[in-house]
Amino acid sequence: MPKKIVVLISGSGTNLQALIDAERQGRLGGSIALVVSNRKGAYGLVRAAEAGIPTAVRTLKEYRDAGRSREEYDRDLAEHIAATQAPDLVVLAGWMHILSPAFIDRFSRRIVNLHPALPGELDGAHAIDRAYAEFAAGRRTRTGIMVHYVIPEVDKGEPILVEEVPCVEGDTLEALEARIHAAEHRLLPQAVSLVLQGE
Repeated sequence: MPKKIVVLISGSGTNLQALIDAERQGRLGGSIALVVSNRKGAYGLVRAAEAGIPTAVRTLKEYRDAGRSREEYDRDLAEHIAATQAPDLVVLAGWMHILSPAFIDRFSRRIVNLHPALPGELDGAHAIDRAYAEFAAGRRTRTGIMVHYVIPEVDKGEPILVEEVPCVEGDTLEALEARIHAAEHRLLPQAVSLVLQGE
């Protein structure tokens, strides 16, 4: 029986598409069983539906409107995923919500995240924009990407795969973004496969 993957997204889902393509080509080492978004309008939900993958939407706003906490949201999300799929791996692919231990502890060492920076650099949001600003100011010649295990400290988990991406003279932000995204689409399926193989 193929190993089960749940993918969490917030946006357009280009990295989800890379995972879907890798699964179709037999390179993923598992099967995407569910895609969850924390935003109702995320185009990644369309990508999942077109690939025949079940989807779910869970928004933090619904919890806040009901006077419920972020931890309750995380705990309920983890419970839903565990109860419906019992995944071998949870993949954060452009998931723009920092998960608390209420979620992380439920899937210890079974959650990986894609982050567009090298280990120890540019943790948190807007890493590509910040890398480009440092490059434009003459303080940076390269950036990169990593897939890492998720721990409560944001973007501090053990790296699984890392790849440097050069900043090239004359780069625009769009050009740097395109190179980073191309590297992400290669690296994320490789990392998922490695984790599912136990390496």
